[in-house]
Amino acid sequence: MKLTDKELEVVEILSKNARLPLETIAKMVSLSIEETEQIVHKLEEEKVIVQYAAIVDWRKIDGHEGVTAMIDVKVTPKRGVGFDEVAERIYRFPEVKSVYLMSGAYDLSVIIEGRSMSEVAHFVSEKLSTLDSVISTTTHFILKKYKHDGTVFEQSDQDRRIVMSP
Repeated sequence: MKLTDKELEVVEILSKNARLPLETIAKMVSLSIEETEQIVHKLEEEKVIVQYAAIVDWRKIDGHEGVTAMIDVKVTPKRGVGFDEVAERIYRFPEVKSVYLMSGAYDLSVIIEGRSMSEVAHFVSEKLSTLDSVISTTTHFILKKYKHDGTVFEQSDQDRRIVMSP
């Protein structure tokens, strides 16, 4: 879908802060509120804007720390459907947050969330690795999130000293 310059401006603004009032966005792109509202509605209808989401720092909520893992998956693609069929089987699991087709040593990158490392290990060994097209997996646990989708997470004073020290 080819977007006009104004539509592209609106998309870029919303991708950075979807909570901006329509009036503010209209001023930023030099359009009326009605024109801006029409653009946003069109972008939603055409599924250019798929969803609005909040970025949450779960570390700040007691009892909700959880574990996030990135899993490199090597698969055997199937004739006629390539990687799409196995990717769909993987993204249907509720633990799976993202699935990407990758270039390089592995075919798919899968991001999952669980309550513990053992829960993630159970998912990999009992659900993911047992799929008939999966050849191998490599699991990487995320230890700390510094930046996510362009948002820098708050740094502690100790983190700042480490970064600033020579």
